[in-house]
Amino acid sequence: MSVQRDLPYARFNFLVDLGNGSDGPHAGFEECSEIGMWIDVITYRNGNDKTNSVRKLTGLTHCPDVTLKRGIIGTLDLYQWLDAVRNGDQQALRTVSVQLQSEDRSSIVQEWKLVRARPVRYVAGPLDAKCSDVAIEEITVAYERLEVE
Repeated sequence: MSVQRDLPYARFNFLVDLGNGSDGPHAGFEECSEIGMWIDVITYRNGNDKTNSVRKLTGLTHCPDVTLKRGIIGTLDLYQWLDAVRNGDQQALRTVSVQLQSEDRSSIVQEWKLVRARPVRYVAGPLDAKCSDVAIEEITVAYERLEVE
């Protein structure tokens, strides 16, 4: 699915699928934090090695949590997902995908899949009677594996 070109893509045209099949206003987000992963390197050396250097072994893979922010639109889908996880629903894990679109929004140029994702934090607000900003809710998602297409 990845589409290569000389100029980089802008970062403001993206879609989020929360794993429930909704790509409409319920999954329209203002911001998505960084998506990534890193792999630990384990150093090891036997005491009787002939060289004074360590061996490097591949360790565990880690994925940082991703935070999604959107305006409060009166739907409870984010809270209900978090509530299902909190109540021990093992079926609540999902594959969340973030898709970067081309400038004319005609195609998906790259997709990040957050596999076995679950919400770990939900925040609404702050609310302030003296400002004219949009009320924001955010959800932080932890995931076990990253796939890029």
